[in-house]
Amino acid sequence: MKRALTASALAFLLLHATDGFAIDSYRYLHVSIETPWMIFLFLLVAVFAPFILLVVLMWWRPVPKPMPSSKSEHENND
Repeated sequence: MKRALTASALAFLLLHATDGFAIDSYRYLHVSIETPWMIFLFLLVAVFAPFILLVVLMWWRPVPKPMPSSKSEHENND
């Protein structure tokens, strides 16, 4: 019941909305010569962050080295 009431209220508000309630997103968008550089730097971090995390995790938890074989095989009995 609550869901139907909420849906009908939302439909009522959307049908009676005026143009004055619309938000003009370009009004708040400040584009300058630095904007492409900021986008580039954001994407650079977003792309390389998983690789940096991969290297850190590999360094933090290295693969264990194989166990050396017994001394008797390598002893020199001269």
